[in-house]
Amino acid sequence: MLKVEVGLKGKQEMTVERPDLASTMGNIGAEVLSTHRVVLLMEMAARNAIKDCLPEGKMTVGTFIRIQHLAATPLGSKVRAEATLKEFDGRKLVFDVAAFDKFEKIAEGENEQLIVSISNFLARVHKKTVR
Repeated sequence: MLKVEVGLKGKQEMTVERPDLASTMGNIGAEVLSTHRVVLLMEMAARNAIKDCLPEGKMTVGTFIRIQHLAATPLGSKVRAEATLKEFDGRKLVFDVAAFDKFEKIAEGENEQLIVSISNFLARVHKKTVR
């Protein structure tokens, strides 16, 4: 039985390192936290909000994300993402997400995740590898 409730909150923190930079991902000269790394941080915050609520054998997968990256964050900065569950409908979870450095909000948006069976998910992926 799922113990998921609207209002659950999660967070995830990181320090910006060289692999996290936009320049490392091909945006030459942009020595700042990459947008796709911000997305991952936000998804992890959302997962942290509900990780203790899922029964054994279940996990979530990201199915939709919409964010606005508002401000640049340099190498070495600490960043925190926060997620709040705003909708829960069967297997679908929708979170408000935001990320902050020590100065300001750097991103905000919405993340949707779907609760799935780990074994069924892996079986579907495996079918793609044996074709």
